[in-house]
Amino acid sequence: MLTDAHGTPLRVSHTGGHRNDITQLLPLVDGLAPVRGKRGRPRRKPRALYADRGYDHDSYRRRLRERGIVPKIARRGQPHGSGLGRVRWVAESAIAWLHGPRRLRTRWETRDDMHDAFLHLAHCMTLARKHPAF
Repeated sequence: MLTDAHGTPLRVSHTGGHRNDITQLLPLVDGLAPVRGKRGRPRRKPRALYADRGYDHDSYRRRLRERGIVPKIARRGQPHGSGLGRVRWVAESAIAWLHGPRRLRTRWETRDDMHDAFLHLAHCMTLARKHPAF
């Protein structure tokens, strides 16, 4: 899941079991739609990307820098205290909102397309709760 700084989910995807989450990092970043905001050309990519130690791979850091994104990823083996937890809690709370429906907490569907449909439905429900004006 990719969220903005306020915890609004921007992109959601799922993978098979026992897969590393890092495999979905670049497709999520590349699949971002333009974000409305200030006047001028809309931003197509974030300025910085915050992530936990599971995303600590130098090749992905390099690929993010090539896209003009500053990676703020915690290093493995380093002590806590980087301050990333204060920033990343918005993504963790968005994941908790997404796993609110019981059907997504435990995967009951055997078909990927059905699980993907319920995942996107929960994504829409989360957006509707966070932004009632939509």
